This record gives sequence, structure tokens and C-alpha cells, in this order.
Amino acid sequence: MLDPRNSLDDSNRLRAASNFLGILNDIKRRPEDAARELDVSLELINSIIEGDIDLPQNLIEKAIKIWPINKRDFFIIEDDCSHGIKIMLSKDSEKTSRIMYRARKPYYEYRDTAMSKVAPFRPEWILELCSVTDNDPENNSIQWNNGHFLHQFTYFIGNVNFYYKDKDGKKQTAVMNTGDSMYITPFVPHTFATRSGSKSKGLILALTYGGKLTGEPQQELSSMHNLGSEFALDFSSMGSASSSLLKFHREISTISLEELSKRTTISLKELESFESGLVIPEFSQLQKISTALTINVRDLLPNNKIENKVIIKNHKDTKNWFYPENTKSYEFRELASTTALPFSKSFEVDLLNSDDSELDLQFGLHQYVYNIGETSITLNWEIDEIKHSENIYPNDSLYIKPFIKHSFRGNGKILILRVAGKIPGDSQRELSIVGKEHAKRAISETMPWFDKKDKN
Repeated sequence: MLDPRNSLDDSNRLRAASNFLGILNDIKRRPEDAARELDVSLELINSIIEGDIDLPQNLIEKAIKIWPINKRDFFIIEDDCSHGIKIMLSKDSEKTSRIMYRARKPYYEYRDTAMSKVAPFRPEWILELCSVTDNDPENNSIQWNNGHFLHQFTYFIGNVNFYYKDKDGKKQTAVMNTGDSMYITPFVPHTFATRSGSKSKGLILALTYGGKLTGEPQQELSSMHNLGSEFALDFSSMGSASSSLLKFHREISTISLEELSKRTTISLKELESFESGLVIPEFSQLQKISTALTINVRDLLPNNKIENKVIIKNHKDTKNWFYPENTKSYEFRELASTTALPFSKSFEVDLLNSDDSELDLQFGLHQYVYNIGETSITLNWEIDEIKHSENIYPNDSLYIKPFIKHSFRGNGKILILRVAGKIPGDSQRELSIVGKEHAKRAISETMPWFDKKDKN
């Protein structure tokens, strides 16, 4: 987050100004109201709204004392990726090297790879300094962690043992090789080690990233203390998930089962079986219930798959295909993924085209790329109608903003992870309901909510 006490560049100052105007609109304060309540001049308030000056810290301190808003509401996310792409060279990654010790012995060598303040990724290059002579998950050489809040996708290079605890808390070992991949949910204890007989230390690209809970949702849950955990419904099975969703929506509508039965013509006995998790409603029944509760059917639908918290994909089992069909510039291989995160996609991609100028890739997700091949490749992209091109060398990494038109050219191999951030899903649906004609104001407020000319 950008600290408003620091001087902002022109672009970020305008975004901060728009954010301030949005705050005033939300709490229904005209500039003159804000000036009076904050005991400053109207000229100062208007200068902030116009983006002529930074928002003073002392004004924020006043505002949070008299208005029902938080200090973080005034902070904006700093855009450090104004050209749409951020590249981290291998040599710069090496400069971030640090050794992590476990049990007083070198265990991992960490290096940063490409990160951006606007992206949810926290991707690391991790060399496995601990070596084991067997695949026993009880091996005394390995040191377990406690799991972490971020989701994790991992790509393996070399002979690496991946250790994790399954849903029953039992320790497991997955014997991984180059090209294998895995996904683990937050808070699963795990660790890694180089397998004996390897010519070199095993390496992983551990790409951790935030989901929908990081940031504002986590802050909101934290503010509720112990009550926040009540939002975690029972999704251990499809039956329990279905019953939990139905009960949650019925209770927030303050409607009894008897009243719901009257509104839906579904018997009280059937509704009780739905909420007990013994029976999952048919779609026609969900339609009646959703109408009675003034919600969408999708709000009552549980995930149609209950997956393991650890998903392992061996390279030999990956699906592969060419893209686009007309040029076959890329051969994609689908790596580990989970239906629980429908906007998270991971691929190993072979580049097969060295000279086509078409920008043939564009996606509505944040994208992380690592050159895992042995040759340099060319990245081409366009932003604000200006075209750019950069060479990406082995072990270089980069971040690409959503919807940037781009292409990779040459003969090489890259690793790609795409994730949603906060927008795709429910936020995207809400923005779509607001409509494209109002999207710009929803993203960055441009006018006060009242009409200064008092039109009829």
C-alpha cells in the first residue's frame, strides 16, 4: 500500500484524489461539508480532489476521528507496473539470495523472482539444501513448517521430495521430478528436500499467491475477532456444503422453515432434510428456494467436487495442446490446479514460433512467467497503443497485467501461472451489473454524487 505521507507521482496522485472524492461521496459530504468538519479551507479540499496536492497526513488523522472510516481507506495501491509488464533479470534475482537455516543447518536458499505491488503473487526460487537418503516422511533430516496463509503452486526441477500432511494429519512423501507440479491449500504443513543420487541440488519455483481472503476481507474478519470464524461454513462434503449454504441464506433473511415451506410449496419435511445435509435439493427445488429468498440459484450451489487439499500432477500425466490452432505458436501443458480456485491456471509452454509479429495472447488474469528453458526468448506487448519488445533470458521472470496484448517468440520453454486477484468472480459480476457505462466511475470516481446545477 502507498503511504499518503510520501509524495505521489502525477498518476498516483490523481488516483488518490479520485479515491478521496469517492470517500466523500460515500459518506455524503460535499467539499464544503468536508472543509467545515475537518476545519480546513475549501480551497485545500478542492486542491486534493483535483489532484493538485497530496492528501496531508494530519487531514487523514482528523478524518478517521470524526467519520466512520478507517485509515486504510485513504491508501491506494501503488502502480509500479505502468508499462503493463515488470521484468526481473536472473542477476537481480541472485542478489536477493538468503539462506534459511533449520535445526542449525542450511536448509533452503531463497531468491526473489518477479513481483509487483499490483499483483497477488509472492513467487520464490528455492534451492533444496537438505538431502535425504530415503523417502521416509519420518526422516529426521527434514524440518516441517506450520503451513502458511497463501495458496501455493510449485514447479519442480531436479529430484525433489515433497512432504506434506494429508487431511488426517498423516505425513506423506511425493517423489517429484523435473516438470512435476503440485498445489496446496493454505495452512497445510509441508517441506522439501533433495533426493539422494541427484547430480545437483533440487530446485522448486514456489509461487505463493493471495486469494479472495487477503487484504480487506481478512481485515474485516479480524475486526470481528472470534465472530469472524463463524463465516467458515462446513464444506467437508457436498451434502454439508449444500445444507450450510441453504441455512445461511435462510437465516440472514430471517425466514423460518415453515415460512419457506409456504413460499416454495416444498414440504417442511423435505426442507429439514435439505438443511440436515441428508438430501441435496434438485435444481427445480433450488429455483423455488432462491426465488423465495431473493437470491440467485448459484448462491445455493455447493462446489460439485470436494478435492484434496494437496493436488499432485506428474509431468507424464499432463494434457497438452497447440495454440492458436491456425499458427500453433505454442504447445501448452496443463499443470496442477484445483476446481476450488477456478481462476487459477498453470502451464508449461513450449514456444514454437520465432518470427510471427501477431500479439496472440490476452487474458483477464494476473500472469507470472519464468523462463525455465535454456535459450533466450522475445516478449512482445502493447499498451496505450505503443508496442514494446524485450529479450527474456534463462531464469529471468516477469509479471504481466491482465488484458495486456502480448506474445512470446523464439524456441524455448516457459512456466506460466495465472491468478485472479480480487476482481474475477463476485466482484466481476457486481461490476458487470453496474455496467460498462458506469465502470469508469466505479473504478475511479470522477464526479460528486450531487449535481451542482440543481437540475430537475
